[in-house]
Amino acid sequence: MPSLTPDSRPAETPSRPSSSHIANEAVSQVRDPPRGGPAAPAPTAEREVPAPTPPLPSDAAAVFDSLLEVKGELFKGRREVLRDSYIPSRLPHREHQIHQVAEVLAPALRGDLPSNLLIYGKIGTGKTAVVAQVRRDIERRDENSDHIKFIYINCGNIDTPYSLLQMAGNTFAAKESDRIPTGWSLDRVQMGMRRLMDTKARTVILVLDEIDRLVVRSGDGVLYTLSQINTELANARLVIVGISNDLKFTNNLDARVRSRLNEEKILFPPYDALQLQDILRERAKEAFRDGVVDPGVIERCAAYAALEHGDARRALALLRLGAEMAERDRAKRITPDHIVKAKNRLEQDVIIDCCRTLPTHCKILLYAILQAYERRRTGVLTGDVYEGYAKLAQKLGLQPLHARSVSNHLSDLEALGLIRATIVSRGRGGRTREIIVDVPIAETLPALEEDPLLAPLGRPRNRGQLLLTNFDNPARTTPY
Repeated sequence: MPSLTPDSRPAETPSRPSSSHIANEAVSQVRDPPRGGPAAPAPTAEREVPAPTPPLPSDAAAVFDSLLEVKGELFKGRREVLRDSYIPSRLPHREHQIHQVAEVLAPALRGDLPSNLLIYGKIGTGKTAVVAQVRRDIERRDENSDHIKFIYINCGNIDTPYSLLQMAGNTFAAKESDRIPTGWSLDRVQMGMRRLMDTKARTVILVLDEIDRLVVRSGDGVLYTLSQINTELANARLVIVGISNDLKFTNNLDARVRSRLNEEKILFPPYDALQLQDILRERAKEAFRDGVVDPGVIERCAAYAALEHGDARRALALLRLGAEMAERDRAKRITPDHIVKAKNRLEQDVIIDCCRTLPTHCKILLYAILQAYERRRTGVLTGDVYEGYAKLAQKLGLQPLHARSVSNHLSDLEALGLIRATIVSRGRGGRTREIIVDVPIAETLPALEEDPLLAPLGRPRNRGQLLLTNFDNPARTTPY
């Protein structure tokens, strides 16, 4: 056969792909199969990918839907009005205290240095709210000149003097590079704070809320540092405003610190029931629609709070939670029964949280007390308590503590308000302590059994008991 020359070649025809090429193309269209599973077949045509199935709504979603369908028939404004963080334009029955605080801090508006100030009072007596209102009024007067700087620090959230000085100094940092970092020595932090404060001639009013907690945790050394800082500042000047729930707070301070503070003192008395009613009525006007609060609601909230040292925060929390419970019940009015439910809920939560944080042997001791009291419904003697505690500890595989340690734990439980211990005389047998339970047994025992170590002690029980006081049931003469 003659060979073909370039001019004599026949016309080219499309070449047929080889079988290996077809196999490679097919493989390239198939994703890698999952490990341990068979390979998916090669697709012959472009398939439509199905849309992913949406997840089924959870139980919480159904609750959200049902609540959002209900139009707000109780609240007309922001619910924050009923929280203690809300500062109203007027503070009923604190006009005198506002006047006192303003008198102490007013020299700052004239460019003079005010005296240091310590404010005392029980929880919920309006101390923080009064200082916040005076601060707001001072800042309005000083908004053009800007030579007064307020710093508010809650010492309940501060663990060390280092954190306090760092936080105070960094409020003056104009840019990130000026901030005091973590890792410096305490002396260097003090120098950094003074440098930042001194960048401008101004009066710095440092408000230390719960100042007593800072001293308990870290001592009074940081107060000494702050009280003498004005001798080291060239431009700025510092005023300390301390807020404390402890009326004997300064008794534990070093004499040098007390001398340097040289503070003025203002005492905030607790609210009585009528004053709390005035506070609640003003807040209720802002929060609720007209006519949705039944008679007796405000009075009941005020009465409960007045029994607890006139705590306005407690009264506001009862009113707010009672309204939220009425809303959950789809009720169109807030009734006194809703306030009773709110009180039970608040006290139950406090008790459960307290029980969860108890040490292990303290939990076992409280469990033994509750068991003995549940059987007798009368006071339990300390000897019987120790015997029951020892049996429970051995049942759980623990070595019981000595009687003295148990006695210390009993004092701790009494300080927390979970029990009451009274001295009783047994004649020739001497004196001993009789223990009475001040918590609802049906709620507290299950709370203790949540600890995995105490879970073997649990047994089925009725959880329907409510936390009631003699105020709710005057006929009751013994607790629970």
